[in-house]
Amino acid sequence: MSTVVSESADIRLGVATLNGDLTVPAGARGVVLFAHGSGSSRLSPRNRAVAMGLHTAGFGTLLLDLLTEEEEREDVVTAGHRFDIALLARRLVIAIDWLRQRPDTADLPVGLFGASTGAAAALVAASQRPGQVAAVVSRGGRPDLADDALPLVAAPVLLVVGGSDEVVLDLNREAAERLSASHRIHVVPGATHLFPEPGALEHVTEIAANWFRDHLTEGVDDERSS
Repeated sequence: MSTVVSESADIRLGVATLNGDLTVPAGARGVVLFAHGSGSSRLSPRNRAVAMGLHTAGFGTLLLDLLTEEEEREDVVTAGHRFDIALLARRLVIAIDWLRQRPDTADLPVGLFGASTGAAAALVAASQRPGQVAAVVSRGGRPDLADDALPLVAAPVLLVVGGSDEVVLDLNREAAERLSASHRIHVVPGATHLFPEPGALEHVTEIAANWFRDHLTEGVDDERSS
């Protein structure tokens, strides 16, 4: 894989900054923005493994810390930010707009990949940027936490859940009933919440790459500011 871009990404939030890692392979067919789950970060080995698989499949990725360093320190003690879906979604929207403003990613369709609570934030962000987000994938996510945003999501949604993650699977089924966009639940047999079982994360990567391959290049509105 030859790479056009591989660099740290600093996204300004007024006086604060979100830290990220942007990778764009040569000839990329789209770029996928990752929303990590509660208590995780852009350095999550699971998300980085999925990102590497997406690079091989021809997609760029932006792995982003959705909390500032100060907020991360607070969250370790209070866990007060990790479930603030509205806050996390606002940060994702800022990152989507940032990708649209860069010359090397402005013309690439954007997909969102959310894990755990990050999946809810991804769905809320997708509902707020319907002309810019072309596809969403949730890995072991909590889409139910997106609540009233679910019927407003326009992008196709893939919900990937471990077959042994029974509570989360039920929550995904309930959330799927509220989605008006094209969607599918994909169950990974025998997998638990973090997909640590042999081959489970590779399964997630393959099914996510296929979803983005099928949907990320489909008609996203040209009116990017919607």
